[in-house]
Amino acid sequence: MPSSPTPLTTRLGLVLPLIQGPMTGSDTPALAAAVSAAGGLGMLGCGMRSPAAMAEAAADVRRRTDRPFGMNLFVQATPVPDEATVQAALQRLAPFYAEFGLVPQRPAQWCEDFAAQFEALVAARPAVASFTFGILTAAQVARLQAVGSCVIGTATTVAEARAWVAVGADAVCASGMEAGGHRGTFLSPGDDAAPPPAGPSVDDFEASMLGTLTLVRQCVDALPSTPIIAAGGIMDGRGMAGAQALGAQAVQMGTAFLTCPESAIGPAYRAALTQAGPTDTRTTRVFSGRPARGIVNRMMEALKADERSVPPYPVQNALTGALRRASAEAGRADHLSLWAGQGVAGVRPMPAADLVATLAAEWRAAMAALRAQAESA
Repeated sequence: MPSSPTPLTTRLGLVLPLIQGPMTGSDTPALAAAVSAAGGLGMLGCGMRSPAAMAEAAADVRRRTDRPFGMNLFVQATPVPDEATVQAALQRLAPFYAEFGLVPQRPAQWCEDFAAQFEALVAARPAVASFTFGILTAAQVARLQAVGSCVIGTATTVAEARAWVAVGADAVCASGMEAGGHRGTFLSPGDDAAPPPAGPSVDDFEASMLGTLTLVRQCVDALPSTPIIAAGGIMDGRGMAGAQALGAQAVQMGTAFLTCPESAIGPAYRAALTQAGPTDTRTTRVFSGRPARGIVNRMMEALKADERSVPPYPVQNALTGALRRASAEAGRADHLSLWAGQGVAGVRPMPAADLVATLAAEWRAAMAALRAQAESA
């Protein structure tokens, strides 16, 4: 089994079958540029960036490297929550805000306007345009492809992968339940056409919690002509090789890059990552309103009983934003959304270029071992 280029890595001009997870809020142009310059594909998580900030971040990456990079967006509509829901959520969060001498407030906006973000993405013309939380139209996919962007859609089930292929996506990122951060689920079980108007329910998310190996195998078998990218729980070169052995053409790794000095996370988050054990993550809705995997902390446990009551993303996410910022500024991790995957115990704090070099050596050794095993069988 040779460690040779795959059709996807060849198309993108990558030395390694490695994509840095977008990690919205924890990413930086410096991190994306370092990963790209080292032979992988660096990514900018733009789900919470304004159109102007997207353009600025893309320009920053281009100042640092001439290698290809990608940009990721959340496919979402701007919500119009009822006032009773908002007030109940604010009341629920008030005791946590009070610890910092703050009173929770209704934010000026719930999220960035996706239509405006999409136009900024087209104008930026990144090598890769990836998406999660929803799905584009075929016309939107075609617009991105017309400016030279490879379109990658996130899927947590085979039905979602098929939906992305149906609108013309160039590749699918198969995101297993081990992955850190938000689940990208957008179809209800059994629905292979379009997202439900109000988004998937909590139960839908539970039904879509497939492991990375299972999901990658299913997607590769169901869509043999579509490049599949494996994401979730992959922390080293052996994991990269294992995903490729199942047919993945590349892997996406987020948690592994969180402790690089180029990431945007603060000291409290970094300490939590380096101290986390193999079973310290859970999937929760309490911070953002959308199921997301992170390290268990006090706030996650305190609001556990309210999992099904908090407003959906992005409302809850906006309502907890100031609280999370205050916690980070105070150097406290107990109110932070400590997003991390199940492989968090394997984090290796080092500069991104060094991490990519380490992963490359491990991957080549693992692929050589797999090749030797195949030849001796």
